[in-house]
Amino acid sequence: MAKLRNLSITTPILFALPLRSEWAVNPVDINKPMMAGDWDDAGSLKFSRGYVMAKNDANFLYLTLDVVSDTGNDAGTNDYFWLTFDNNRDRNITSGVDVNYGLYPGQPNKLGRQKYLGPGSWTGLLADPSNSGVVQEFGASPNSDVSHRIWKFRLELSEINVALSWPLSTPYTYFGFRVRSSNPGFTTDFPGDFYKDFTKLRQLILSRKPTIPSKDLGPVVGSVGLIPTTKISATGRATTDSGYYHFVENAAFGGTLNLIGNRTKLQQLWAAGNTKYKVEIAAPGGSFAKLISNWSNYRWTGSTYALESFAASANGYYQMANPGTDYSIDDLLIQFPTTALLPGLYRIQVTFFVGSSTTDIAAIQELRLFIDNHVPSTIIESVKHGSNEVSACAIETIGAAPDGLNFRITANDPEGNLRGVSFYATYGAGLSTPIYAENYTPSKGNWEGFVNKLIPESGNWRPPQSCAYSFVLSVSARTTNGYSWVGQNNTHRNLTLLVG
Repeated sequence: MAKLRNLSITTPILFALPLRSEWAVNPVDINKPMMAGDWDDAGSLKFSRGYVMAKNDANFLYLTLDVVSDTGNDAGTNDYFWLTFDNNRDRNITSGVDVNYGLYPGQPNKLGRQKYLGPGSWTGLLADPSNSGVVQEFGASPNSDVSHRIWKFRLELSEINVALSWPLSTPYTYFGFRVRSSNPGFTTDFPGDFYKDFTKLRQLILSRKPTIPSKDLGPVVGSVGLIPTTKISATGRATTDSGYYHFVENAAFGGTLNLIGNRTKLQQLWAAGNTKYKVEIAAPGGSFAKLISNWSNYRWTGSTYALESFAASANGYYQMANPGTDYSIDDLLIQFPTTALLPGLYRIQVTFFVGSSTTDIAAIQELRLFIDNHVPSTIIESVKHGSNEVSACAIETIGAAPDGLNFRITANDPEGNLRGVSFYATYGAGLSTPIYAENYTPSKGNWEGFVNKLIPESGNWRPPQSCAYSFVLSVSARTTNGYSWVGQNNTHRNLTLLVG
């Protein structure tokens, strides 16, 4: 049996409890009043001027700075916040990596973002697009009936470098913040001087415990990551509803996979003492063989997560963890990598046995997964000016319109799991211009893409100005690990174009 290793995922400040985010069954609407119900059951942590509250789903962290001490309804933005995240989680300020959020000057409901340069030093406001946002509210909250200032945030997980699909760790980050009030007057940092010393930051642990409707769960294996097994077809590809946590269409599987048990069924098996199970896998056209893997899961101790290891016995059987214990990934039956598997339709079977028996079956389920870790091929086959091939690094003069370039490109996935194609040019100081794009739709079926496609189909592409250009062909695979998309590939070719 695997031994329990008392390893913490952090080295927190002494007696400093982490903030535990709770799962948002529905996306939190930060434009709704705090008391409308979206923040019910949110994780909460007290600080000297109020509370910080957190929820998350697979795409966003929803955070509230509930400043119950700020009871002055001031106009303008003399009241403000800073909100900092240690994006690489190393407890050090890393220039160009760690992020700080704040207000745009004079705009209390516009979220600004900047990168740290050093202790107490930042870049200017970043101009790149973002789906993150902030809304200021003055009113009551679950923490106080007296009207006060509330800052409500919707933060893209990708901006703070957090992903629910981390296979070896529960998703977490480190954060700190400042709140300022002009009436009553105070400026409070949590923790003190956090923006100068990241060792003081507090840990925020995100949830990956979605409430999947019971009608969608499989009878034994409820889901693969966030994807209910009832949403996986006989072809081994998954399609979920458009409003679901992780929306996929006809998606294959890849990367490291988590098979999550049906909670109700696991509780019944546990109560009956039927905790012994085996997991088998059959390659395309093959017969079942035991799937042997080992993995770790974080168990909540009441103050932090401790790492617990799991593995099969010498005979290839597993013991179910107590479904009443709080783990980072609840009801995890097995975690296994698929990168060494050839593409194809695999059968996976989970069998629970009665007591210590190896023959009397208590529950069984077989599911099919199309596994594909191959990335689509990307080739810029040719770049031509008229009938002449333009070689890489060439300096080419483009005449008056309609003179220009045409391209032939390949974006191909023989397994039929192509998700999207983007062909574009970058130039100048961070500028780019699209040339061609195509994305998956269900009508494409198992989309393989194309080979040696002429771009544009008629006429020529003209550069917007004289400059050095990088032509980039980027493709993504329609492959998921159950939490997010995996698999992408790109190539590029550089030219200098002079517009005559």
